[in-house]
Amino acid sequence: MKRFYKYFLRGLLTVLPLALTVYVLALFLGWVESLALWLFSPLIGRFYVPGMGLLFGVLFIVGIGALLSKAKVREALAFIEVPFTTLPVVKSIYSSLKSFSDYFSPTGKSGGQQVVILRVPGTELEIVGLVTRRSFADLPPGFLAGDRVAVYLPMGYMIGGYTVFVPASWVTPVGLSVEEAMRSSLIAWMEPRPTATPQRPGGEPASPRPGL
Repeated sequence: MKRFYKYFLRGLLTVLPLALTVYVLALFLGWVESLALWLFSPLIGRFYVPGMGLLFGVLFIVGIGALLSKAKVREALAFIEVPFTTLPVVKSIYSSLKSFSDYFSPTGKSGGQQVVILRVPGTELEIVGLVTRRSFADLPPGFLAGDRVAVYLPMGYMIGGYTVFVPASWVTPVGLSVEEAMRSSLIAWMEPRPTATPQRPGGEPASPRPGL
């Protein structure tokens, strides 16, 4: 029974990420296929080919990105965002999601940000974080003066995180992109499993065959 549970857990942990990824993609594909079928059927009738929805979705997203590169379109979008930025509850949700997406945008505020290691003087503790702010001029009085930075410390599996304000001398930039750091934080910086070495029946590692 113990071996059965072990194999079941191992199989579940292998299949679950794949299944969730496929499920999310299936939901997206089903939505864009339905939308494309509803839009194009009156025009092309039975000539609809499965997969046109995915192409439509990609082109739609690219088109939105192209439109947002225009200043007038961004100004019009600001008016559309007014209800989302004024209603009490909706404002908190929308502003948080908008700030988070802007941070990871290629043209957003993250361009000058860095992944850093936070070291508290007097300890050997190292914490990987993301610098989110270097200037405090627009914040209300009360924050400590001096050369300080705000560092976001993501928690494993994205269940939350903390933002700390520390002296700039406490952080050291590292050669990681924001995407790499967030991906590693998502899995709690787990070390990749080494490839198993084939063994002989006696338990000794099997020697590679000639020519390999």
